[in-house]
Amino acid sequence: MIAVTGATGALGGEVARLLADLSPRLVVRDPSRAPDLGGEVRQASYDDRPAAEAALDGVTTLLLVSAAESATRREQHRTMVEAAAAAGVRHLVYTSFAGAGRESTFTLGRDHGDTEQAIRDAAARTGMTYTFLRDNFYADVLPWFADASGVVRGPAGHGRLAAVARADVADVAAVVLKAPEAHADVAYELTGPEALTMAEVAARAGAVLGRDLRYEEESVAEAYASRRAAYPDAADYQLDAWVSTYTAIADGSVSHVSGDVERLTGHPARTLEEALASFPG
Repeated sequence: MIAVTGATGALGGEVARLLADLSPRLVVRDPSRAPDLGGEVRQASYDDRPAAEAALDGVTTLLLVSAAESATRREQHRTMVEAAAAAGVRHLVYTSFAGAGRESTFTLGRDHGDTEQAIRDAAARTGMTYTFLRDNFYADVLPWFADASGVVRGPAGHGRLAAVARADVADVAAVVLKAPEAHADVAYELTGPEALTMAEVAARAGAVLGRDLRYEEESVAEAYASRRAAYPDAADYQLDAWVSTYTAIADGSVSHVSGDVERLTGHPARTLEEALASFPG
């Protein structure tokens, strides 16, 4: 039995569709929004341990799609990991981030590092195996960093990012979930086929979308000030995440191009243009 969390979202939903012939169990907060694939749907939120354990009962292989950004995301992830271990899940696939760990420039990468450690700890106790899908930033999300006038602003400098298509992450996840024993206790770095500057991303994405997109450099101080002005009620962790998206690009943290997508799926990683066509919304 395979279970997929986050099936009402873009990534989890696509993985569920790729596995439709295997009738995966969909674990979602709102069953009314779950895709109709003919299989089981169970309701559970990431912060409800009893419901999560019940939803995962009988599951052998689990895709844990990372939760939405929040101040409690680490606790939510740890709750799901413990629920999976208690329910007897034998292999856990987790959507992590490139360079996840305590020293990650991208602050949310530190959250992912915490979750990876929680999974390792659970595996050491139970014998559960795992696969970490360490995704770069999603290529098909990048154009939506632009404001209403088409300007992407941030302190990315001339750094590069090897952004990955969500469709490629879904393809890899499906491959791993179908044969988990071949991917036990390993981490894959999922990237696009090239590393681009934000100026290149803006120009190329704009051409695809028919918009005049451009990148404008900000200092770190300017980035915090502009975001605080635009979102006065945003929590500090959210501001840190937004700004560190760009500083991670600037310092080269997300510039490495990996061949893992092609090696695992058999097809080349999608370009930025192909990524935007895969998830146009």
